Amino acid sequence: MLALRLSRGTHVLVVLRRLLVAAASTGVGFLLLCTLGWAMGHPAGSVSRLLWCLVPVAATVQFAVAVARTDPGTRPRSGLSAVGLGPARLTVLAAVSTAVACTLGSAVALLFFLHLRGDLTGMPFDGEAADLLAAKQALPLGAVLTLLAVVPVLATAATGLSLRRRGRGDASVVEGPAPAPSPAPSSISPATSGSGSGSGSGSGVALAVAVEDEAEQAVEPRSAPAPLPTAPPAPAGLPWGVAVTAAGLAIETYASRGGGGSALPLPGQFDGSPAGVLAGWSLTAIGLALAGPGITHLCGLLLQALRPGAIRLLAGRTLMAEARRIGRPLGVLCAVLSGTFAASSLYGPGDERPFGPLTGLGAVLVIGCTAATVLTATLEARQVRASTTRSLHRLGAPVALLRTAAALRAAMIVAVFTPLTWSVAALAAVPLTR
Repeated sequence: MLALRLSRGTHVLVVLRRLLVAAASTGVGFLLLCTLGWAMGHPAGSVSRLLWCLVPVAATVQFAVAVARTDPGTRPRSGLSAVGLGPARLTVLAAVSTAVACTLGSAVALLFFLHLRGDLTGMPFDGEAADLLAAKQALPLGAVLTLLAVVPVLATAATGLSLRRRGRGDASVVEGPAPAPSPAPSSISPATSGSGSGSGSGSGVALAVAVEDEAEQAVEPRSAPAPLPTAPPAPAGLPWGVAVTAAGLAIETYASRGGGGSALPLPGQFDGSPAGVLAGWSLTAIGLALAGPGITHLCGLLLQALRPGAIRLLAGRTLMAEARRIGRPLGVLCAVLSGTFAASSLYGPGDERPFGPLTGLGAVLVIGCTAATVLTATLEARQVRASTTRSLHRLGAPVALLRTAAALRAAMIVAVFTPLTWSVAALAAVPLTR
């Protein structure tokens, strides 16, 4: 009940994000039920269809976790902790909210599936897919409930694990005493009053960030000066990500050589597909997700190369600090787009076997959920650095400087991840088109 009351009082954008999670759950639930209906009438190829459904399931679960992390009600605060709503209770509330949204989507998917089968009449398009969904056969209740419970159960468990790890990091800040922050040194204000690009203004912005970090951590005595900021440590997953990506491309190449007919049939057309193609693409996606934080960290280092000024220093340090938060969704988006480009090159506009309706639904779910996850992770990063942005405003940093730094970060990410996506897509399409 408390989760429902908090949902009623939240901002309209928060409710909209939860409705998007419910819509994604509806699409995945309908896709799983269509797989069940096809398997009842055509047992051959049902396993391949179910394997392909794992991709939109993973994308939906990732999106649900990202939405739960950006929910303002899930952030630990001292007032809520005092009344018994600590990090653990807030994690439970976030998991319940995720379960409610995903369960609502699964229920809508069941109603829509029964409507297309002809079991529910009195509405337009009832029974339009009766032959495809085996309308003359009784649905196995256990299989239906199991498939509909996949997304709610996985999303709830993933949300709980993700917020529990974040709550452990925030517990000491919420429950511990909050001493007064140390004052900023008098030499910071002149350096940050303008938007110059020299090394002096860059040091001033960096010191402003250090002042805010000191105020949040509250570990230095009142009379101690603000320390110079140190570069965030580089994520350790880049070498492993490169190795896993290479292994995925190798497996895809080997599997495509052994398949007969078309090498990569999608859910609309499932004739003669080696399961190793899906396994290779999955490994490629995992490798890019592992390498994403390291690549984002390198983007921050590139921005600070060759005597950076205030704008490049601020943009680079922000990217390095947020590499773990936004790097993994960026890596997954890179994998999804590269797979889409590879499939498009395999099935051209004049191909005799175009994409089927279920293929289009799955592609929309994967691409939409992945892109929405990147935007949601960016929003979470903006929420995390909101206090630092306010401190920069108080110290005299102009609004144009912060906007230019944000635009520079976005341009650097596009400049690095776009050729990476094209390269992976080209390498993945070469063995499939031979």
